[in-house]
Formats: sequence, structure tokens, C-alpha cells
Amino acid sequence: MAEATTGTDGGAESDDKPIKERKNRLYPVVSDELAAVMKSDWADTELRGLSPLPQSSYAAARRATLSARFPGERIVVPAGNLRTRSNDTEYPFRASTEYAYLTGDQTQDAVLVLEPQAGGGHAATAYLLPRSNRENGEFWLDGQGELWVGRRHSLTEAEQLLGLPCKDVRKAADALREATGPVRVVRGHDAGIEAALTDKVTAERDTELTEFLSEMRLVKDEFEIAELQKACDSTARGFEDVVKALDKAEATSERYIEGTFFLRARVEGNDVGYGSICAAGPHATTLHWVRNDGPVRSGELLLLDAGVETHHLYTADVTRTLPISGTFSPLQRKIYDAVHESQQAGIDAVKPGAAYRDFHEASQRVLAEKLVEWGLLEGPVERVLELALQRRWTLHGTGHMLGMDVHDCAHARTETYVDCTLEPGMVLTVEPGLYFQTDDLSVPEEYRGIGVRIEDDILVTDDGNRNLSQGLPRGAAEVEAWMAALRG
Repeated sequence: MAEATTGTDGGAESDDKPIKERKNRLYPVVSDELAAVMKSDWADTELRGLSPLPQSSYAAARRATLSARFPGERIVVPAGNLRTRSNDTEYPFRASTEYAYLTGDQTQDAVLVLEPQAGGGHAATAYLLPRSNRENGEFWLDGQGELWVGRRHSLTEAEQLLGLPCKDVRKAADALREATGPVRVVRGHDAGIEAALTDKVTAERDTELTEFLSEMRLVKDEFEIAELQKACDSTARGFEDVVKALDKAEATSERYIEGTFFLRARVEGNDVGYGSICAAGPHATTLHWVRNDGPVRSGELLLLDAGVETHHLYTADVTRTLPISGTFSPLQRKIYDAVHESQQAGIDAVKPGAAYRDFHEASQRVLAEKLVEWGLLEGPVERVLELALQRRWTLHGTGHMLGMDVHDCAHARTETYVDCTLEPGMVLTVEPGLYFQTDDLSVPEEYRGIGVRIEDDILVTDDGNRNLSQGLPRGAAEVEAWMAALRG
């Protein structure tokens, strides 16, 4: 990786500030002659006649909804800043969900500001980094200059793409310091913007803003549903890739599975939507096993929980538990069939007008019945459910909302989320599981180390539901046949 000879701490300084020099640079001085050479003879690369982003009209409608909820108040929604991974290297940037949802933009350091208007409503402005400066040498001296990290859109280009006015974000903090009247900001993404507003905001108002933005995303529009379907389709192809590569994973480790799925995510989308869980053997009993460094052995199960995130930042969240050999053992199949039956009961309970909790309760009932039937719990089933005794082996809830965040709408109020009534356009996961830990002396030895989860992404429709991830088989016999066909 090349090292910039000088650079700033982020590229967001105003044009009249000097470029910050790197400590151990090879070239301590930029001569006047070199500076002149670097400034001259560059072609005009301004892009003209750009079409708006596909989601720009949807983002405008979302801003209108937000405006109506907080009349007369200034709303500030930052995209966030780069985060340091090590010394002068950063993690890949991912814009805050709230900012991307309201703009369609994904650039770092950006800020959306909704200014209240005297006649009602708000005027929206996206504050963005403009193209890196060629007059002061930023474009080649700054570590975030375009010769180092790539070209940014000009503000004029961004206005065409986003469909709203754009200004230089390096002036945003000063403008916000001068703001009067009530202000709300989405916290946790940009410390500089929050510092500029420190005497104008309250924790209570900001919490209300974050809650409302989460609740806005509970019901997806047609653009979002199409993106989630695209994410599920790519995810299904990623699972197929993994099955085809299981022999290589057996020769190496779970990391081969992780890398195989990641390749599909990067080729067809932006990234994985969350750290892939590639849990083979007893690792499948750890709910969020993301170390992915263990062995892959024939005769054991692979629990693969993974999702592709699209270029517009919508993620799938799908789990399949696969026999590494291609065939379930009798006990593995018994446990798998129980989880499959539980999941189907949960999916059947997803429909408009149903309580959000219904699918969880339907799934848990089936699992409780199986645990009593197998002699692992003492009945009756109603007692087991009342005391939640099945949780020793089921552990987690049966699902969650899905969207731009894998656990979407997480800041919504309880009464609008887990206590809500399902509506068409909501998308949620149904993902029951059974997990028998290796050191669990309460179950027969042959159960220990077996973990099974099956997860699909379910859209609530006008007349019931649609399984967005139905491209992947679920029944044990179907899974075995699917694996056999893929492996030849």
C-alpha cells in the first residue's frame, strides 16, 4: 500500500487551511515549481446531464414525512466519518442508515440539514465534501485527496444525483453554530457536528428523532422491497457457492466458507450485511460465531447465517443448516425437522392484522412440544411455555425486522415494534433454532454439539406473506437433493 507523503486528518478542512504534513515523509518540501506543475494541464472532468439516483424520489417522500412530524424544528442527520482501523488506515466507510435512507447518498462526512421554513415545511440541503482542491494541492498531497482515494462528485453533480441543493460540508458546523430555534440531531455519527450543536439540542428531543426514523422504516416502500428481494437472490447464489466449495473448506477451515460467500457479496452487492456466521460442528451452538476459524468435518453440520448487502445498503439475513457430508444422520434430521416444523408454524403466522409476537409464539410452541416429546422437558407444554423453559435450548427470539440494518428499526418504541400489529410492507425474519451445547449434561450425549437454525426473510403482503428467500430449499430431503445436484 502506497504512503502519502503529506496529508490532512480527514480532508474536511477549509480551503484556506494548510495541508497537514505527515510525520515521516520522504519529501519534506514541495517546491514552487512542482506545485505549479501539479496544478496545470488537467482536463475538465465535470459530469453533466446526470440522472437522479433510483431512490431519489423515495428519499424525497421520506424527507416530507420527517418534515411533517417535526414542524418548525431544524433536523440534522450526519452520514458519519471514517473510523481508524490502525494508525493511518481506516475501515471501509458505510454511511449511517438514517442519512442514506433520507438522501440516497453514501459519502463520508456528509450531513443532511432540514431547515424549517416560515411558510411551513422544510428546505433540505445536503452538505458534502466537494471535489478535492487542485489550487492548494489537496488532490495529490492530502491522504483523502482524489489521487489517493478516488474522485468525489462535485457539488453540482451531487445536486443532479440527489435531487436537492448541496453545499460544502466544511462550512456546515459554523452554519449550525449560528442556528436558532429548536434543533434535533441523530447522535453517534459525527462528533464535530454534535459539538457545534451542543447548546441547542436535548437528549430527549434527539431520542424522539431517532425513534421516529426507526419507526418510519417499519413499512417498506416498493424500492426497498425490490432491494431486499435482490439481496435475498444474491444471498441464495452465495449459499450455492458455499455448497460447491465445501470440499475445499474441509481441507482448510470455516474461513474458506466465509471467503466464498464474501466473494459473491462483493461481486453482486456492496458487502456482507453483517459478519457471516460460518459455524461448523459444535460452533453451531454459539449464536453469533463469527471467528470462523474452526475445522469443517464430514458428518457434522454447518450452520451458515449470512446476507448480501446491496449497493443501496439493504441486506438479506438467511440461515441454512447443512449436512457437510450431504446427508443428515438420523438424529441430526430429527432435530432439523423439528426446527423446520417450528419455522413453518412461524411463517404461517405472519399476515396482516396479526400481532408481531404471534410468529414467535407459534414457533416456540412447536419447539416446546418437541422438547417434551423427546423427554428433555417435563410437560405439560403450557407449563413449559409459561415458564419459558424451552429457552435453555432455543435461547433467542424467533425473528426481527429487516431492512438497511440487519436488525432494522432497532430504536423504535416497544409499542410500535414488538407490540405492533403486522402491516403489508413489513419485512421480518423467522429464524427458530435448537442449540445443544457440548457441555450440557441435561441432554443425552449424542445431542451435545448439535446446533440447528433455519431463517428466511418474510414480506407481509395484503393477503398473507411472501418468502423473499424461498430460492433456497428448507425441508431436509430438499436440502440433501439440492446439495447433491450442486456437488455433482
